[in-house]
Amino acid sequence: MEFGPHLILASLEGAVIAAVLAMTAMGLSIVFGIMRVVNVAHGEFFMLGAVIAWWVAHLLGGHPAIGFIAALIFAPLLVGFIAAISDRLVLQRIDYDPDRTIVGTIGLLYIIQQVTLMTFGPEARPVEAPFNQRLAIPWFEFGDNGFEIYWPWGLSITSYKLFIIVAAIAILTALWVLMTKTKIGLIMRATQQDSEMARAFGVPVKRVYAWVFGLGAGLAAMGAVLVVPVQQAHYLMGHDPLLLSFIVVIIGGLGSLPGTVIAAVLIGMSDGIISVFFSPTLAKILATLLVAMVLVFRPQGLMGKLRS
Repeated sequence: MEFGPHLILASLEGAVIAAVLAMTAMGLSIVFGIMRVVNVAHGEFFMLGAVIAWWVAHLLGGHPAIGFIAALIFAPLLVGFIAAISDRLVLQRIDYDPDRTIVGTIGLLYIIQQVTLMTFGPEARPVEAPFNQRLAIPWFEFGDNGFEIYWPWGLSITSYKLFIIVAAIAILTALWVLMTKTKIGLIMRATQQDSEMARAFGVPVKRVYAWVFGLGAGLAAMGAVLVVPVQQAHYLMGHDPLLLSFIVVIIGGLGSLPGTVIAAVLIGMSDGIISVFFSPTLAKILATLLVAMVLVFRPQGLMGKLRS
């Protein structure tokens, strides 16, 4: 089989990984950028979104699209609400102290994980995709008869994976509009720049922080809902998204939203291509090595700024 069609397949798989990773890492980046909180429980909010998506789909039954649409709406809202309550009960009480917030979010990690285990059990839960037609991947070449297009046997991708890419782009675009074109986004950016000044002008900073923490968790949950028809939901699935999200945020620059998207595309595409041609383990090793190089040569990340 030719190298070209395989490269297209690997690139499409990498684009799917990048799409979900961009949403998950964006939630982590927003929380750090505005609140200066390193949310170690971010992966468990991802896991919780996937498990809730399975529960909603299983509860509703019927056509898979019904449960999927309901999960896409309900799971991020519920996870965001749980995160906002967690902010009020835990992070606000320790006054967002950097060291204690790490310990506090580690505690949230284990609470969410163990409650999910006791409630839903250890089994992996499959969720049926709302549509899943297989689409052949075309390739082209210049032959004796000129430009020719053909479909290499056995190489295809599902329509649902293409939907993940399109949906992630739409959601991230909506997030950009929210952050840059609305009053809510203005308040969030003002709080990020100077929380004390924002409080002096009447901005309820603690309420904004709770909303931001919920938004970050909701983005992770939305990414989980999109990916759970491809991966099964289980109570230990939050580890890899957390690790990759930290890698993306460090490479892109802490708190830099454009840098997060760029780094997610780089890591996701490289992960997909290396996993297809070599092994997933090698992809993770190279990503970790890239983080080490960034920390040594450009500690602020690709688009981050050094803090005095």
